[in-house]
Amino acid sequence: MDFFNIGLHIIFTFAIGYYFMTAMQWYSYRLERVILHYNRYDWHLYFFLIPIIIYYLSTTFMLYGVYALYFFALITWVRKRDKKLILTSRVKRFFLFLIVITLFQDIVCLMIGGCVKYGILIPLMISHLLSLIYEKIAFEGYKKMARQKLDANKKLKVIAITASYGKTSIKNFLFQMISPHFKAYMTPRSVNTLGGIIKDINESLPSESEIYIVEAGARAKGDIDEITRLVNPHIAVVGKIGEQHLEYFKTLENIRNTKMELLNSSRLEKAFVHESAQVKTNDYVQVFGRDLSNIVATFEGTTFTMNIDGIEEHFTCNLLGDFNALNLSACIHVCLALGLSIEEIKQSIMNLKGVEHRLEKIEAGGKLIIDDSFNGNFDGMISSYELASTYPGRKVIITPGIVESTLEANQLLAKKIDSVFDLVILTGTINLNTLDTYIVETEKILVHDKSTLETILAKYTKAGDLILFSNDAPNFM
Repeated sequence: MDFFNIGLHIIFTFAIGYYFMTAMQWYSYRLERVILHYNRYDWHLYFFLIPIIIYYLSTTFMLYGVYALYFFALITWVRKRDKKLILTSRVKRFFLFLIVITLFQDIVCLMIGGCVKYGILIPLMISHLLSLIYEKIAFEGYKKMARQKLDANKKLKVIAITASYGKTSIKNFLFQMISPHFKAYMTPRSVNTLGGIIKDINESLPSESEIYIVEAGARAKGDIDEITRLVNPHIAVVGKIGEQHLEYFKTLENIRNTKMELLNSSRLEKAFVHESAQVKTNDYVQVFGRDLSNIVATFEGTTFTMNIDGIEEHFTCNLLGDFNALNLSACIHVCLALGLSIEEIKQSIMNLKGVEHRLEKIEAGGKLIIDDSFNGNFDGMISSYELASTYPGRKVIITPGIVESTLEANQLLAKKIDSVFDLVILTGTINLNTLDTYIVETEKILVHDKSTLETILAKYTKAGDLILFSNDAPNFM
């Protein structure tokens, strides 16, 4: 019977650890973010704090009910999540530590017979600490390997890109534009952290690459400086700076200073910095943004004019959204620095393919679907609403609002939605009250479980509608 209870206790501790690691993975394994910036503190109560308190207060017989209820609740919760725990090597190591330590503790308790209850918090804390130590040691080794691999390729030129928003699009467009002329490689998807970049270099960067395009993201001061010192870029691009992630940086000035860490490279040849950074042009730094004019965006594409060395050059592309003119202007500057001609650049821009889930146009069942689910900043979302306003038919939007931004930004967003759309489907909980309050005229549907979204769309939309997926925060938001 004792071994049966030990087995149940280990499974229960594992289940508590499963919730803990899910939250840790969602927030980049930063415990302070899980504690200070979590968006659903009620889940901490339901799946961590309350179950542990009840466990310590329960009799042995009551524990069977506690175990059964918790397992059922956790399994139900996991099934409803759209971003489930990925069993990475790091996660597997944590669970191995947790099982071994919990088993060791329980056997010792059984042998000495002095434990009223088998512990849960101590195995969790020790496993977390051991995991941190192991990952830190391993991380330094991986970082050294990545630096050696970069240094070994003497012909490699590194281009690093950061911005409050738009950096993934700039990276993808630039890669398409230079690939016919260079052996280029870029960080995949939205990989933009130091750990992700190190993994990418070690596992995927081809040794024959001539250009490596690196996307650099940040959640705290010094994040981009760490990336800069690793890849040591020859060319830096600092795109538009705004209030994205203001929750972490507190002030716009902190965001600006962090983005400008990209210029700390010891081998910097050229930096193209958006005018929002408020820097002066010099031999190394060129300011862009104010050189754009005549931007026209429709459902057929985008055209714009750019002043290059005093000459007004006209560009045309199939991309949706006027904000892409700004993204492309950064790419044009980099291409010119790499020696491409204006005609080569114009041709490459005409052939550009859009980035997946960023104003991606899809036609299905007579409906025009605009997938902008990876666009989560104020300027980009407002731009997509301006585009939607030109559609002659009924307009439907699905959105959680802006995540990691200000209350005022979501209020302005809600008012714009109210003036453009006929139906708004609100998802997520983080901005629900704000959007519900400031969207007055537009018909609203509140969705608490995104698994029902397909059914709702089938019921409330029809052929001829425009359906805009505007941002898609995971449902732990």
